[in-house]
Amino acid sequence: MAVFTPLSDAQVAEFLRRFDVGSLVSLEGVAGGTENTTFFVTTDRRELVLTLFEQGEHEELPFFVDLLDYLDEHRLPVPGPVHDREGIALHSLAGKPSLLFPRLPGRHPMAPNLAQCQALGDALGRMHVVSQHFPGHRPNPRDLNWLVAMHHKVLGYLSPEDQALMKDEVELYQGVFGAAPELPHGALHGDLFRDNTLFEGDRLGGLIDFYNGCTGDLLFDLAIVINDWASGPEGRLDRDRHDAILRAYQARRPLTSAEREVWPTMLRMTALRYWLSRLLVVYVDPPAHDLTPHDPAQFHTILTARLKLGALPLPEASNT
Repeated sequence: MAVFTPLSDAQVAEFLRRFDVGSLVSLEGVAGGTENTTFFVTTDRRELVLTLFEQGEHEELPFFVDLLDYLDEHRLPVPGPVHDREGIALHSLAGKPSLLFPRLPGRHPMAPNLAQCQALGDALGRMHVVSQHFPGHRPNPRDLNWLVAMHHKVLGYLSPEDQALMKDEVELYQGVFGAAPELPHGALHGDLFRDNTLFEGDRLGGLIDFYNGCTGDLLFDLAIVINDWASGPEGRLDRDRHDAILRAYQARRPLTSAEREVWPTMLRMTALRYWLSRLLVVYVDPPAHDLTPHDPAQFHTILTARLKLGALPLPEASNT
C-alpha cells in the first residue's frame, strides 16, 4: 500500500456520492507497499479503504472483484468490495481503476502466536473448501510454467553454486509435478504472508490484498503460508507453528494422499518462487516507483533449509 496518485478531499467526496456510505469526514494516505495507491477513508457512517490500481493487468480486476464477492458471500473474513447504488464495484478515479472496501479491524502479526496460527489455518481451510466451487478462472501467474520460463533470466547474476541449485530444482519440480496425479484445484490467495492478514489479539480480523489471487493447486497456497508463517530466521520450520496451522487447516480440508506425497517438493517450489520473483525485481524488472525491493536472500535461506532439513511430518487434523 502506498500513495502514488494524490487525491484531494473534494475528489474523494465526489467519488463517495456514488455509494451509500455517508459523507467524507477525513482522508489519510497510507504509506508503504509497492504497487497500488491506498487511502483510509472515514465517513460519518463507516471506515473504508480506497485503492487505486497503478500497475498490473487492469482487465483482470473483475476476477478479483468476483472472487472477493464470492468469498464474502460465503462468510470468509475478506473485504468484500463496496458496490455503488447501481451495483457496480469497479470505478475510475483520477484516471485509475479504483475499488472501495470496508476497513477490517486489526494489525499484522509479525510474530504470530499459536492461537493466531490456528485461526489462520482454519480460515484458509474454510476458504479452500468453498473456493473449489468458485466459477472464475485466472491461471496461476507464478506456477511451475512461470518458473521454467523465467529462471533463465537471473542465472547470470548468481554464483555458479546458486545457478546449479536453481536449475536442478526447476528440473526436479518438472519431474515430480509432471508425474503426480492432479491435485485439488480452486481459487487461491496467492500471497498470504503475515502482512496480508489482520488480527485483533488472537482473533482474525481479515485476509487482505488478493491481487495475486488466481486459480490453481490449493497446496501451492498452503505451502506459501507455511514457508512464511512457520519459518525462523535461519529458514528452519517451527514445529509448533507448523502443526497449529496444518491441524486447523486439515480439520476443514484434509490433504489427499497425492498432496501429502508432493508436499516437501511444494514447500521447496514455493520458496524458489519467491527467491526468483525477488531476484527478477532486483536485477531484471525493477519497480516502477522508487521503492526498496524485498531481499531475495530470505527465500534462498528458506529453500536451502528445506533441502538440508526436509519437511516436518504432516500432522493429523485438529479435533478442536
